[in-house]
Amino acid sequence: MVRIFEGRFGRLLLTELAPQDELQAQDDPTIVMHQGESEIRFLNPGEIHVNVDAKRALVFHAAGDWLRAGFPAVFEAEDRRPFAAAREIITPRIRQLADTLAVEVINDRFLSPERLEFMLQELLLSIVETYFVRRRGSSPLWRGSRFEDTRIRRAIALLRARPNKDLSMDELASQVGLSRSRFYDLFQICTGFSPRTYLDMLCIEAAIARLSSGRGKIAEVSAELGFSAQSNFTRFFLNQVGVPPSEYRRATSRAERDPEPSE
Repeated sequence: MVRIFEGRFGRLLLTELAPQDELQAQDDPTIVMHQGESEIRFLNPGEIHVNVDAKRALVFHAAGDWLRAGFPAVFEAEDRRPFAAAREIITPRIRQLADTLAVEVINDRFLSPERLEFMLQELLLSIVETYFVRRRGSSPLWRGSRFEDTRIRRAIALLRARPNKDLSMDELASQVGLSRSRFYDLFQICTGFSPRTYLDMLCIEAAIARLSSGRGKIAEVSAELGFSAQSNFTRFFLNQVGVPPSEYRRATSRAERDPEPSE
């Protein structure tokens, strides 16, 4: 099974790797996330990763221009080795993103370009927050970045902590010390999405993670995400993804049970 996606973000692959298969970063950094592993691997331009075990992997060849547009202090054009370590312990947040990305690309007929880029942006933002901030310190790291405003980064953290459709954007703006209008303007500039759209994406990501795991009933997922009725959640999911949650769960189960042969 192979899935390939290309865009301004670069190139994303979901592929089955055999022992001794090689992955090489060309001119841009590459991020490798093996299914079920406790580590994330980083390749600087020109570096090679030799696979040890037969495993499914997400391989993200991130476009340098896309990286520098969001994180100029991290991925400077003259810095050919942005990653200081070849591997790091993967965090629960990044593990969830990787697993949900894998589900989404398997069910690629339901995946919109907007949602794919959102998830890849979330992945890179989480990687910078987790691994680069720890090594380099926070303040200089964000200089020149779209995410430089600490108030917006705090708002993103609050949204991630509990994606819930019932959340008040007025209260969120107040929590980070901004007026509603200023909050909306800054959030759009920083993330490329309105706060409400960002929250919707996080809710879909959380829903897909739960639906694909087979854990819990759809009514329970609906309640966890703050919907007053399951019918409202079904309508929301249908509008965002293109199919009802029950059909998405069935499609995920079929894809895992009957994967396509590798190309």
